[in-house]
Amino acid sequence: MGTSSAAAGELGDRLGALGGSGAGTLTGWPSPDDGDVFSRLRWRARLLTPPEARTSEHPEWLHRTLDVTIAAAALLVLLPLCLLVALLIKITSPGPVIYSQTRVGLDRRGLFRGASTSRRAEDLGGRVFTMYKFRTMRCDAEASGEAVWAQKDDPRVTRVGSVLRKFRLDEVPQLWNVLTGDMNIVGPRPERPSIFLALRSQIDDYQIRQRVRPGITGWAQINQAYDRSIDDVKRKVALDLEYIRHRSIWHDLAIMLRTVPVMIGRKGAH
Repeated sequence: MGTSSAAAGELGDRLGALGGSGAGTLTGWPSPDDGDVFSRLRWRARLLTPPEARTSEHPEWLHRTLDVTIAAAALLVLLPLCLLVALLIKITSPGPVIYSQTRVGLDRRGLFRGASTSRRAEDLGGRVFTMYKFRTMRCDAEASGEAVWAQKDDPRVTRVGSVLRKFRLDEVPQLWNVLTGDMNIVGPRPERPSIFLALRSQIDDYQIRQRVRPGITGWAQINQAYDRSIDDVKRKVALDLEYIRHRSIWHDLAIMLRTVPVMIGRKGAH
């Protein structure tokens, strides 16, 4: 009985923390504060459901089938371009063609499973994985070994790298991450563990982004430019939570289609 009361209290605290976010006002999607109290509770209950039990308009296997199919087809179509990019990177700057980095992925434990968390030496917020990109910076870009946020007109970016970044072509190797199951085509962008831990301590409900697999593109990426401040990150988190709340095959396809003009117009963010 005591355990049930504690769980209910924790759920109540989390529901209260999510109240008044007003995220829906950012894009015109329904806000969690629209409608009667029962509608709001249903929305919050859905958002707080453990990942493997969370419902979507479509089953998870259908999302994965779509992602794997598109990723495999895209890799085949883009293979000649990838070979050209690899050659240009190799002949214009010393260092490897592919840059790998540890990122935080899907949290399969759910939000209320303290026992699982206790088995980890450190709670990184989700399963860590290796993400791949075409290298766009000098090899000594992070000589100190600490994570450094990219800046506008970053001097560490190579000439070829600046072109790849403008058209988001540096993200193409992440199609392999989609095939291996670490990422989806659409989802919140994954962060490095050190940055994730810092943002989780500064932004309420930041960890809820890990409820779904991270993506190559996302609702936040097609609606906002590069992060310039913590307020920009907060807005992106609100957009990510909107995506999770309305996730479906149709929304994923719409985001994929809107990513193309973002790439061509060099808008949005990574």
